[in-house]
Amino acid sequence: MKELVGPFSQIITMANLPERGALIDNSLEIIKDGGVVIEKDEIIEVGDFSLLSKNNLDVIEINFPCVLLPGFIDSHTHVCHYGNRSDEYAKRNSGISYQQILEEGGGIHNTMNSTSNSTDEQLMGDTLKRLKRHFQEGVLTCEVKSGYASSLEDEVRMLRIINKINSSNDIDLIATCLAAHVTPKKYESSEKYLDSIINDLLPKIKEEKLSSRVDIFIEENAFSVIEASRFLEKVKNDFMITAHANQFTSGGLKVVVDNGAVSVDHLEVITDPEMDYLSKSNTTGVVLPGCSLGLGIPFAPVRKLLDNNCKVAIASDWNPGSAPMGDLLMQASLLGSIEKLSNAEVLAGITCRSANALSLEDRGTLENGKIADMIGFETNDFRDILYNQGKLRPSFICKRGKIYN
Repeated sequence: MKELVGPFSQIITMANLPERGALIDNSLEIIKDGGVVIEKDEIIEVGDFSLLSKNNLDVIEINFPCVLLPGFIDSHTHVCHYGNRSDEYAKRNSGISYQQILEEGGGIHNTMNSTSNSTDEQLMGDTLKRLKRHFQEGVLTCEVKSGYASSLEDEVRMLRIINKINSSNDIDLIATCLAAHVTPKKYESSEKYLDSIINDLLPKIKEEKLSSRVDIFIEENAFSVIEASRFLEKVKNDFMITAHANQFTSGGLKVVVDNGAVSVDHLEVITDPEMDYLSKSNTTGVVLPGCSLGLGIPFAPVRKLLDNNCKVAIASDWNPGSAPMGDLLMQASLLGSIEKLSNAEVLAGITCRSANALSLEDRGTLENGKIADMIGFETNDFRDILYNQGKLRPSFICKRGKIYN
């Protein structure tokens, strides 16, 4: 059965925008007094509400001023974990660095211990709470990484839980294997641990279809560029790859791009030659403003990346250590203000360009044939959304054609 939803004061379709480079607000397709025809979970037509209403369709009427956007897509998160690290947040604010805490056995290792010692019910319950909040804030698709396991068996457990949640949760989850986060303490060396991932873990993940994506953290106290190069070369034929790179030091980006990664994430520290290299690739740079806010470090140079014709998406990096806020819209709004980004650049970064960072072709825009993932904000002017810096929340949510409002 076809249904017409509307009228909306403005529909910002995010359609027909280039995948890379700078954008101006005039490039946005805006349909005033618009409507969306949906059938089951799919968009059938987007256009003028008064014209569409002549087609003898069932109407779901919107009785308040409302600007409609595609559902947000968070392309980099660590929401599947147990426990928090508020003590480390206080330490960092007193002057102890993230790297020092990690080197001393804290940081990611603390979350690995907490998560590995949690029950399935505890881990699933905490993850669901975060995803419920994300959904209410307009995130309708969310990438979720593993990576907080102290053993390969626990990595499988994490990915099974992510997949179990995905089968019953409102948000669509994209599972990513981040076993190569840091080396668990029980392993003799990072090289042997990576070999175990390749030989023992990934065949199991492939067999159970737990994830089609593999990530690695390239940084001091994690994995070196040489180790990452060897690892990515061995996994890229069986998995889509992404990587954490250029967070505290440069040098990781090139090996990620050379191995055909769909995205390279962080980029707080990036040289001009690396930026040029990224601009000539099909790899999306995923910037993580929540990490900069959580650690008190500079933002990735998004304005410069876009002006150099790079592909750029914006994600929350929601995690218990460096990015505990987890508020994608607020973070993207603040990033736009600091980096002087247009509304079009920010909104594209959390919709269509974020879909591109996850190789998702069925969402991120409001147009015929796409999944009916839509969020509406109670205003007449789309510019109010970022102007309110995350305080204007969705009043209308439609996920795969099911309306929550």
